[in-house]
Amino acid sequence: MTIRSALAIGALLFTAHAAQALEPQYYTVYCADGRIEVSMWDLEQMQVRRGSDVCQFTRYTSYSSALTFADKNFGGEGEPCVC
Repeated sequence: MTIRSALAIGALLFTAHAAQALEPQYYTVYCADGRIEVSMWDLEQMQVRRGSDVCQFTRYTSYSSALTFADKNFGGEGEPCVC
């Protein structure tokens, strides 16, 4: 293996790893089982865990922003909601 090919492979591995690290995590505000919940699970995961009575309102990359939305619009986590 030449130095050039070793550097090329290293650059590809670094690029793939860096792209993976840049994907944001989301915090989603749901109505699940008649209550407001903020979770990192996606809608499909929530439906598997909580059943089909789940609806998604919005999502944020910040947990505090998701909580603020839940507080302003529903009174906070654990408050009653309807899908």
